[in-house]
Parts: sequence; C-alpha cells; structure tokens
Amino acid sequence: MTKPQVAQGIKDKNAKRQNITPDRLKKTALKTSVLGLATAMGVMGLSQVACAELTWGSDSSYPQEGKYKPESYQPQSYQPDNYQPQSAPSNSSYQADNGVGSFTAAAIAAERGDVNALYNYEQAMNGGLFAMYPTYWRMNVDLNSQSPAAVSQFVRQYPDTVMAEKLAADFAETKAGSNDYAAVRQVANLITNADDSERCAVALGFNNGGDSMRAMAAKPDVWLATKKQPALCDQLALEMNNNALISNQDRVSRLKRMLRKGKTGDIMALSSRLGTPIPYSSLSEIQLNPSSFFSRFAREANTQTNQYLYLYAMGRLAEKSYREAALQLDFDIKQDNQRSAKLLNDDTRRYAYRILGVQRMNHNTDDGFNVEAVDWFRNSLDDDFSFEEAEYYAMAAIRFSRWDDVVEAISKMDAETQKTNQWQYWLARAYEQSSDANKRNTAKKMYQNLAKSNEYYGLMAKDKVGQRFDASRLGGSNLPNVSTADRARVMQNPHFARAFALYNADASRAYANREWNWAVKKARDNRDDNLIIAAARQAYDMGWLDRAIYAVDNTDRVDSLALSHPMPHQSAVVRYSQSAGIDPAWAYGIMRQESRFVASARSNVGASGLMQVMPDTAKYIARNLGETYSASRANSGDTNIRYGTWYMGDIFGKLNSQPVLATAGYNAGPNNAKRWQPTYGSLAADQYVESIAFPETRNYVKHVMENATIYSSLLGRDQPISQRMGTVPAAF
Repeated sequence: MTKPQVAQGIKDKNAKRQNITPDRLKKTALKTSVLGLATAMGVMGLSQVACAELTWGSDSSYPQEGKYKPESYQPQSYQPDNYQPQSAPSNSSYQADNGVGSFTAAAIAAERGDVNALYNYEQAMNGGLFAMYPTYWRMNVDLNSQSPAAVSQFVRQYPDTVMAEKLAADFAETKAGSNDYAAVRQVANLITNADDSERCAVALGFNNGGDSMRAMAAKPDVWLATKKQPALCDQLALEMNNNALISNQDRVSRLKRMLRKGKTGDIMALSSRLGTPIPYSSLSEIQLNPSSFFSRFAREANTQTNQYLYLYAMGRLAEKSYREAALQLDFDIKQDNQRSAKLLNDDTRRYAYRILGVQRMNHNTDDGFNVEAVDWFRNSLDDDFSFEEAEYYAMAAIRFSRWDDVVEAISKMDAETQKTNQWQYWLARAYEQSSDANKRNTAKKMYQNLAKSNEYYGLMAKDKVGQRFDASRLGGSNLPNVSTADRARVMQNPHFARAFALYNADASRAYANREWNWAVKKARDNRDDNLIIAAARQAYDMGWLDRAIYAVDNTDRVDSLALSHPMPHQSAVVRYSQSAGIDPAWAYGIMRQESRFVASARSNVGASGLMQVMPDTAKYIARNLGETYSASRANSGDTNIRYGTWYMGDIFGKLNSQPVLATAGYNAGPNNAKRWQPTYGSLAADQYVESIAFPETRNYVKHVMENATIYSSLLGRDQPISQRMGTVPAAF
C-alpha cells in the first residue's frame, strides 16, 4: 500500500523541491530579516531549503472571510498524553563548534551589518558544525557585490549543505533581478534544488546567454500563466518572446492570454514580434471605453490586429461584467452571421467564449455556480488550452455532472497532468457514468489502480472498488523500532545534527527546520530509509512532531502512521469532541491540517494554537461558554482544543450537520461554505469539494477528509471516506 501523503496546504514550500507533486496553488513570500530569525526564534516549517523566505500561502482569489493558515508558524513542542519528552541527542560527533550561542550571536551581528564581527565569528567557528553561517551572513550583507567566484568557493568549502545551496540560489535571484545574467549562468550548475523563482532566475540567465534549450525548461510553467507568480517568472515569460525556440504559434497562444488579462507590455511585445503591432494608444482607448470599440467594430476591416483588439475589448468588458460581455458577444455573432464576409474569425469567437468561461468561474462565490460556464467553455473548444483554463472547464463540468465535458476538459491538459491521481479519479468518475460498457470497465480498472494510494483520491477509489483503509498495514499506532546503530547514525549526519542542536537549544526554529528538511532530502536521495525513520523517531520522542510528520510524508517508501499521524493529548481530544458532538477523528484531521500539532502556532492573521482559533472566534466561543476571554488561555493547549472542538460542533450544527460543509466553513468561514452549496437539489460531496472556489480551501477540505479517515481507523472507529463525506444538500 502507498502511504498517505502530506496535505499540500500546510507543507513546506520545498515540497516541490522534494519531488512531491504540488497543487497548482501560487504562493507569495514575505521576506524576513536575519534578526527576526535569530531573535524572534523562528517560524515553524520554514518553507524552503534554498530561499531566505517565509512562505505565507496566498492566492489572489483567497477570501477575506474566515482565516488563512500559513505554512509557517512559531512553534514549541507539544507532547502526547502521558509522554515524558527526551532531550535531543547530543551532537557528540560534532563538538568543534562553539555552540548555538555563537550561531545566534553571529546572526545578530549579521542583522547589524557588522562585517568585522562576522569575520571574527568565522574564525571562532571554523571547523564547527555551524561554521558556514557567519560566512553566509557576511556575504549576504551585500550579496549583489559578491562575485560568482566567491559563491563558488563557498559551495566548494561547504559542499552538499543547505546554506551552500541557499547562497547560490540567493545570488542567482539577486543577479537576475539586476539583469546580470552572465553571473547567473556562472552559478547555475551549483543550484540543484530550485524553487519557482530560482528556476526562473536560472532560465533568465540561459535565455540571455544563447542557451535557448535550457531556458525552455521553464516554459510549461510560465508561458501561459496568468495567475500570480514570482516576479522573475513574469520577467522570464516576457523575455522568452525572443527565444529562438519560441514559435509564432507559441506567441499567439500567449498573446491571447495577455489580451484576456490586459497585460499591455506583453501584448505590445508579442504582437510586434508577430508582425501585427498593436499600438499603446489603441489599447488605452479600449481600456477607457470598451463599449465604444464594440459600437464601431462593425465598420472596421477584418484584420488580424482588429481580431486581437476585439479579444482585448472583450476581456476588459468581462472584467467589468461578464453578463454584459456575454450579451455583447451573442449580439456580435448574430450580426456577423448575417454578413456575407464575417468580421469575427472562428478563432476569435472561440477565445471570446473562453474569456467568458474563465471570468464566470472567478465569480462563483459572489454570484453562485451556473452551468453557463460549461457551455461557454464548450463553445471555446480548440487545441489551445492553458492548464488554468482546462482546470476551470473541468471544475465547472464536475459541478454540473456534465461528464462528457469532464472528459473533454481533462483531454486539454498536458499528458503528465492527466496522469495525476486527481484527474485519473475524475476521468474514472466520468467513464463510470457512460452507457458504454467498455468505458465503465475502464473506470473500474482506473479505480483499482488509484486504490493503491492512501491519499484523498486513493481513499475515494477504495470505496468505489469495495476496499477499506487498514491502518494496521501501515503500522497502526505502533512506533517503528530503531536500532542503536541507526540512532547513532542520525547524529553522525551533520544535517540532522545541526537541526537537533538548534532545536534543543531553542535557537532559531526557522533554521532548525531548514536543516531538518535538507537532511530529509539528502537521506531520501541516498535511499536511506532507516536513517529517515531513526531521525523521525527521535524527533517524535522529543515532541518535535511537525518534523517527524515532515520526514515521513516527504519520503516515498517509509510507512509509519504513528509518526505521520500522531495523536497527542488523545484523552482531551476525545473528551472535548464527544462533548461537542463531533467525531474525534475529524477533530484530529482538522488539528493536523491546522498546526501539525505545534501548540504555539501563529498565523499571519492571528489564528493561534493547535486548532488555529481566530481571536474574534475565541471571544465568541468564550461568550457562549459563559467564560471570560483570555488570549493566553485561549492559545493554551487544553483550552485551545476545547475551544476548537466546540467551534467545530457549532459550525457543524449550523451547516446541516454536514462534515464537508463544516470543514470548508472552519477554513473559509461558514458564509462562504453556504454560498458554495447547490441552489437546488443535492450534490455528491466530492463534486462539491472539487468546485470550491478558493484553491486553499479546496485543498484543505480534501486533506482534512483524508486525515479524518486515517484517524478513524487509528482510533478504532473506522469510517470510509465516502460515508464520512456524504451528500451536500441544497442551501435553500
């Protein structure tokens, strides 16, 4: 059996670096000072191995209602019931360092920009476990002034370390940002684990250095992207216009997306390269008054430039009102069909409908779902869909059980995307509804293959083929046995040794987590499962549960539910869940997703504790319980569990006692969960979940349902995921 996978919404950003399939959810980053890392002592799960950023998951469409849980938190350990934590093992194999006190002092010197002090720390810490840090900080005081040779020397001096990877990646991003692409190329081969921004920095270097092929490696991710992405990726897409391997058809495809989004600079650059330059004055005039353009369009010649301008005008009108844009398009097509020589080309008509479909999907929360989105996408069918467009088409078709359209939408995705569990599941769901016996048989085979996995779609597929999730096959609640030799090997590994030393000294948790994540990656690259298990077991024994979870979830072949799905404070969780009238497995599913069992977790909007309760929500709970609100008490472990489970029960009762609705409501607010309910009739819960308008909440609900199903088996109250999710009733 394949082990259950970590929930993407809570995972560190370097999940992508660890070869774990990411959701297509863009993230923004909040830069953090070295002093903040060294003195505030960190934020849990620093999301990268190579970047000096704290990743706060975000998306332009994310709701204001409800709360948002970032991927990074300020942690303390949180132990299971009746557990006596052990100290971190001493780093006996690495005693040359002066200790994490020197590390912290050097970090403070770096914040001051005290280069002389950092030189002194380099000498004092030379040969020690943390020797690379003062050098990294010294070079990072003015990274743009460093040379590629100096960066290369650092990498040679500290090979295979996370800080060597980080310095090279930081340097590449900095130099790409200042258009010093020659410097980027000189360090490109030193970056082995790039995130999106770093990958775009490297591609920019090659794109401007004559190596067109290497630059093109980033094309699938940036060329047709219209959602928010790193600034360097936007820059790469713009500059890739001049790449020798970009065809005119590629340029037309991107131009249509830029016309839809209204990206003036891209539009002008692409149209000029295509030989149909669109002047800024024309775009500006349409931007100010798209209706005026439509009024005179019938008198214009059928030129390619006018086709592009029509799409630009349609995009601007649709941003204002997709209803008005739909009426305009229908009117123009009817008028055009009466002309002997049509003014609207077939390709223009199709993409105009695509514009309507995409814009309609962006208004599902405000305006409710409508099958017209499916019809508009079907009217736009051609061989040129971006992933975003195909995903929207699939989501709309899933919502309204338009199974032929589901198949059509999935066929518009690239081959690798179609093979993912998500789209294999929905393709099987579509085939399952077919009148063709061969397709129904194919659906069964697809479900059987998916059922080998224990993530959300695998658990759903198990129910389709009559299988049950069995926790005992993945070790149940039994912790793995670790040999004395493997325990010793953990502290002989410098990466794990640094992580444990930083954790044990209560130094910067951000750096401790980065070192841990890198250690897991290196062990996995070496296929050293025993080392990973030993390290995860030691982290668990210390109460460092979030890193134990990370270690197991970021490996391909290590199965241990005791480590990946721990149950701290079990008696409290069960007692308070029963008091609130909810399933304890669901409470654990929420808790694992919210905080990874980090008691002092804090989100960027104020949610806190194991259950990530918002301050206003905590005040509401306290009033209803007849208690005086106290922030410190609300954030404490026992009270936070009590408050969180009470609130789960409160939402559960208000949302039709439907766990999927309540889970969505816990994340995005109950009003949004209601808005996503069907207007008439009921809807299969998996269809409701897949059409949730907010990407973060959509993935959150999937992972909570996955977690809850696994926890129900661990707690001896096994409930299949389909039964747990049930059916979502109409809102009225």
